[in-house]
Amino acid sequence: MKITKLTTYIVPPRWLFLKVETDEGIVGWGEPVVEGRALTVEAAVHELSDYLVGKDPLLIEDHWQVMYRAGFYRGGGIHMSALAGIDQALWDIKGKAYGQPVHALLGGQVRDRIKVYSWIGGDRPSDVANNAREVVARGFKAIKLNGCEEMQIVDTWEKVEKAVETIATIREAIGPHIGIGVDFHGRVHRPMAKVLARELQPYNLLFIEEPVLSENREALKEIANHCSTPIALGERLYSRWDFKSVLADGYVDILQPDLSHAGGITECRKIAAMAEAYDVALAPHCPLGPIALAACLQVDAVSYNAFIQEQSLGIHYNKSNDILDYISNKEVFHYADGFVSIPQGPGLGVEVDEQYVIERAKEGHRWRNPVWRHEDGSVAEW
Repeated sequence: MKITKLTTYIVPPRWLFLKVETDEGIVGWGEPVVEGRALTVEAAVHELSDYLVGKDPLLIEDHWQVMYRAGFYRGGGIHMSALAGIDQALWDIKGKAYGQPVHALLGGQVRDRIKVYSWIGGDRPSDVANNAREVVARGFKAIKLNGCEEMQIVDTWEKVEKAVETIATIREAIGPHIGIGVDFHGRVHRPMAKVLARELQPYNLLFIEEPVLSENREALKEIANHCSTPIALGERLYSRWDFKSVLADGYVDILQPDLSHAGGITECRKIAAMAEAYDVALAPHCPLGPIALAACLQVDAVSYNAFIQEQSLGIHYNKSNDILDYISNKEVFHYADGFVSIPQGPGLGVEVDEQYVIERAKEGHRWRNPVWRHEDGSVAEW
């Protein structure tokens, strides 16, 4: 079997899909994207295709190593996201060729389902609390929300109080046993992160995410000393080499590699195994589309330390399209009692509605995240 063609589709709301074809008619799908940089990743995919066309798609590990190492310059969000989507598609082909789900080819599943959390939002604490109640009523056992808006490197106590009020209102609304993940989104710098971590401690959070930017992770030691809440990090790290020092430092409790950013299934399986050796949990990042979610679930299935999966159904970004719109087997993501089942179909387990993809690609997107500014006019972390 040989790879014959790679085709990309930029589709709403902010995704990039990849179709890899073979001379035996088996097709694989991947989701290589950096949110806000879809066109750039698309170009990188087509650069890598020069090597792939004519190759045996089943030699996934060798292709991964060549695409990573043979270009001399390596790593980073664009390169690793392009590689990630290609890798997903190659695993999809391999699973279909053998009539097995990807997780069966990775050693077999260790779980039948995995807990999921739902994103919530709102402009006021009462709005957020009502949204949280609705999500819990639908069966979710965990939620996640942004912990604060823009925050300067040293900011006011009013900003801290506002963040704490929101979490306190949610905790009161949903009770003591629903998990609450609070995402600082890298918006908070070291001086304020330790304050927020300490003040949110009484609300028994599931985790705090990106309390500081990954490049400022030396601050995690001090933040960890201000609370006992598990610290999660990793959506802006792109390879096992990026995660190596995080694990060695010992202050992160939950790794969150993104299967569409961090080298795909091949690389994230290795990152998960590294984390397991350090007794660190796995919770893959995935505010993306159905192919990315399916890829995440393949790794969740075979990773003992995976405990919860992000998913974007109904997330605030998905205004024009949602994850089920692009697949014909919509029942594949079976949600029940706060869990989602592990897909059992061949390959990634999702059947992409190619005609709908083509139709929506005619509209495409140029999604960009907002640019925020502080009161003094300086740019704020979003």
